[in-house]
Amino acid sequence: MTLTRLRFLPNVEDMTNNIITLNNGVGLPAIGLGVFQTPPDVTTTAVQEALRAGYRHVDTAAAYMNEREVGEGIRLSGVPREEIFIETKLWISDYGYEAALHGFEKSAKKLGVEQIDLLLLHQPLTTRFDLTLDAYRALEKLLADGKVRAIGVSNFVPEYLERLLAETSVVPAVNQIELHPYYQQKEVQSLHAQHGILTQAWSPIGGITSYGGAEKSAFEDPTLLEIGREHGKSAAQVMLRWHLQQGRSAIPKSTRAERIAENFDVFDFELTNGQLAAIDALDTGVRGGPDPDSVTLETFGMPIPEA
Repeated sequence: MTLTRLRFLPNVEDMTNNIITLNNGVGLPAIGLGVFQTPPDVTTTAVQEALRAGYRHVDTAAAYMNEREVGEGIRLSGVPREEIFIETKLWISDYGYEAALHGFEKSAKKLGVEQIDLLLLHQPLTTRFDLTLDAYRALEKLLADGKVRAIGVSNFVPEYLERLLAETSVVPAVNQIELHPYYQQKEVQSLHAQHGILTQAWSPIGGITSYGGAEKSAFEDPTLLEIGREHGKSAAQVMLRWHLQQGRSAIPKSTRAERIAENFDVFDFELTNGQLAAIDALDTGVRGGPDPDSVTLETFGMPIPEA
């Protein structure tokens, strides 16, 4: 790995403007609206509400089946396209070089854009990592051609992130991973820091701890609630502030206008070092989402419709 590839490191000094500079110099708004499991019929309204509240970053994915509605929400919002950072992900069914190039075309057409700001590989697909590498090389081609502004990965663990770094040319700008106070993936975050990769948190406020039979919910955690009381903020706002102060991007999901606005109202307070340490100490090391190794073509493969 050469120094030229690491010329830009994630810069979080400009957090008052909600901007993180990625390792290729592109600015990414730190807080984005997530639309995982948001039904298509409410996605457009949720996107409009988020943009009205001040968000300028929306995260979707081909597998969410709501890219078209995200694009519609952006168009109906009245906010100029150039002010909005659009992030999406290719699904494993579209891995391989030519398939990934076509996957980009499908996503871009559904979103109604010619250029995507950040394009990720949704899963490492460890059982067919040869297809993953070819898909990432297609992302490198899209980046070189100016069809995307930045590229990255999602749900990559250290072993496969290191393999990707060794066998491709462009350091991912982002690795989007499950990350909340109860599951912090510190080894992955350390590897990101070494290579100038931005850590982006999905389920950043522990939403995944509130369903699926989890023993406890982050929203009800006494430590988070007490810190929130000290600042006049909710537990969710405390968790988002924790991400920001530690240099991460976060993509909280909601479909309710008041909750969407609340999740963006996190730039007017600051956690103390002691409070940050108390949140760090909540890590259980227990993953809430699927193990990346379990995401195979046999179990999760599905066709992504044409635009």
